[in-house]
Amino acid sequence: MTQFHKDLLRITARISRGESLEQVFDNFYEAFKNHVPYDRIGVTVISEDQSRVRSIWARAEYQQILLGTGYQSELAGSTLQKIIETGQPRIINDLEEYLRNRPDSHATGLIVKEGVRSSLTCPLIADGKAIGFMFFSQTRIGAYKDAHVETFQEIAEHLSLAVARMQTLEHLRQLNDTKNKFLGIAAHDLRSPLAAVQSYSDLLADPDTLADTDRKDFILGRIKTVTTRMLNLINDLLDISAIESGQLKLDLQPVELTAFLKETLSNHELTAKSKDIKIVGEIPDGLPAVEIDARRITQVIDNLISNAVKFSPKGTTVTLRAKSDNASVKISVTDQGQGIPPDELKKLFQEFGKTSVKPTDGEKSTGLGLAIVKKIISGHGGEVGVSSQVGVGSTFHFTLPAAR
Repeated sequence: MTQFHKDLLRITARISRGESLEQVFDNFYEAFKNHVPYDRIGVTVISEDQSRVRSIWARAEYQQILLGTGYQSELAGSTLQKIIETGQPRIINDLEEYLRNRPDSHATGLIVKEGVRSSLTCPLIADGKAIGFMFFSQTRIGAYKDAHVETFQEIAEHLSLAVARMQTLEHLRQLNDTKNKFLGIAAHDLRSPLAAVQSYSDLLADPDTLADTDRKDFILGRIKTVTTRMLNLINDLLDISAIESGQLKLDLQPVELTAFLKETLSNHELTAKSKDIKIVGEIPDGLPAVEIDARRITQVIDNLISNAVKFSPKGTTVTLRAKSDNASVKISVTDQGQGIPPDELKKLFQEFGKTSVKPTDGEKSTGLGLAIVKKIISGHGGEVGVSSQVGVGSTFHFTLPAAR
């Protein structure tokens, strides 16, 4: 067995022992200097939705690292995308010339400023799927002109284990954080309503209260309101838990969309009327056929309209619109409410992603509804989005692909 393979086995053993990603790569950087040429090594991972790459580790012989941990860039349409498609490493032996031909490559511009002149990029593969990239770099031109590519591929194959392990641990950490948030919300948001129900129940045990019809009806109404809020919270927690664990099943069936949307809209007219808010629909006839889980899409629309009513002042209008472009249908809900500050839009569609905007009538929110909306629509192959202007209102929209 060669020294190269002995060193590879030692790195694999470190990964198996559960050393941190930084420890594994730092040890690799020192151990392999005599095996393959590099002045710099960087490692990136691909986001879960395959849209971006993010730097998670970098080290160089020099001190000025400009493209370091945390740097992100788009994957779609990039030369890195071609590496995934071919599964083969990419060698660039003159990065200055490469940059002249692609002056919009920001990442290349940064490493050229660092002094890098040659690079060899290997895809990191785990379970047959590209999970990231490993970048070997040199400060001299032509460093990888006669490189033995198989050697770099073998290195990348072993170190993919470390990256995959890191991603698994990160996913488990996120799940644990989500679980803790669930428990925190359940404990906080259920304790007060339960205490209220208990107090109202004690009042109903009083014969004088039972004899007072108006007082009794008021208490029963409050109990119904409180228990409905608790049930909504529990349903949201169960929904998001099922989605995160991959247990959300969609029952896709053909639906006549125009009639479906009009019926769904009518269910909100009474609730909106109680706040003096008008509900209108701009739903054309002849919308293309779709295959949807009607119960889940009703849940999406209910959430968007309820939010629009919740955050709108009296005397305003909430509009449900639909339009098609043959390939898909775009459905939107527009309000004339407070609007959302631009820097807070990124909080939307995230779990527990509440903004500074408050409901106009003191209504409660779990902060889970829009996250559930996004996941349901993603499961249907559609997309969600929002546009908003403070003081003018907001429009939330989603798309559904037309049936083939």
